[in-house]
Amino acid sequence: MGAVTVLSFLARRWRGEVPVLTLFWRDTLLVGSIVNVLATFVALAIVSQDGPAGLAAALHFLPLPYNLFLVAALWRAPERSPALRWASCVWLFVATLV
Repeated sequence: MGAVTVLSFLARRWRGEVPVLTLFWRDTLLVGSIVNVLATFVALAIVSQDGPAGLAAALHFLPLPYNLFLVAALWRAPERSPALRWASCVWLFVATLV
């Protein structure tokens, strides 16, 4: 994926050009959750092999900027609902802790 494609991906979500249900269900709950689970899995693998705890923590929190971006984009979306806004905050809380 090229830099232009990544920037376009992010810009479309920030400008509200992606339907809010796609942003919530696919981008946040599906893709965001998969990214978080993978990062946590790698962090746990490092810790289980007596690797540096700092590296494991850094890898665990590596998706946090992307998670914050998704939640902020959802809050900015024109057709957002209060239920989706708060559900995204709950998802962010759970994704950060787990």
